[in-house]
Amino acid sequence: MTIQNECITCIAGQSKRVCEAIHANEALSSTIITYVENALKNADFTLSPPVIAAPLYEQMAVLANTHDLYEKQKQHATEQAKTYLPFLQETIEQSNDPFIAALKTAVVGNVIDLAAEVSFDLHDAINSVFHTPFHHDDTETLRTQLENTKTVLYIGDNAGEHIFDALTIQSLQNLYPEIDFTYMVRGNPIINDVTLSEAYEAGIEKICTLMDSGVPTPGFVYSLASPEAQKLFDSADFIIAKGMGNYECITPVQRQNICFLLKVKCSVVAHSLNRTIGDIVCKLG
Repeated sequence: MTIQNECITCIAGQSKRVCEAIHANEALSSTIITYVENALKNADFTLSPPVIAAPLYEQMAVLANTHDLYEKQKQHATEQAKTYLPFLQETIEQSNDPFIAALKTAVVGNVIDLAAEVSFDLHDAINSVFHTPFHHDDTETLRTQLENTKTVLYIGDNAGEHIFDALTIQSLQNLYPEIDFTYMVRGNPIINDVTLSEAYEAGIEKICTLMDSGVPTPGFVYSLASPEAQKLFDSADFIIAKGMGNYECITPVQRQNICFLLKVKCSVVAHSLNRTIGDIVCKLG
């Protein structure tokens, strides 16, 4: 997806949320917001929103003299997500269709997004998602394809959400014990996206293979990925890409056998998918 005018407004708004997140004083807030607004005046509309945003976040971190702008928020989101694990695990185990319940568990986690156009309450989202059908529903095709799959690359999105991703992967492993899963995370701290640091803290390496994509963007950009990540992206039998950032970066679809799993939280993505904000999506590319 290429950036739209609405994305410019959204990214500018994100700079203000960064200032709030790091408790920037008036002078620093002015510096950060002015920098972003000026940089966006020269935005390249042939690029995707995550590619546009990445260097801006890097410079905001420099201006704020910090390595990870959202470190505390990611920790809070992770701890919050953990409190829901017993309920979600029980929901999957008692479901008439554990496969759908596992996919919805992943989507529930996708509401944890500090860069979204709108915000969602996690408790309300959990209650609603399990009673809501996928508005774009390729779940049966996905179910069938996984029956003949040996390797799955699961590309993560946000920190906190990764706790639910781990439960989803475990549940899919129970249903498809022959599949070898790899969980791929971002290469550097960017917004609140999951990195190796958060993944290891959650013990995901005990569940499946962990890989750093090498990308500095809030979404998987093939050209910026490490050679190892590119090789796995090309060779995996199937890919599950979580969240809007991955959808924005990977569409138009760059290969076959890829599934986008997300909750729509942005008007531009909603238009691209012909959906509305708040819809949940399981879409095969």
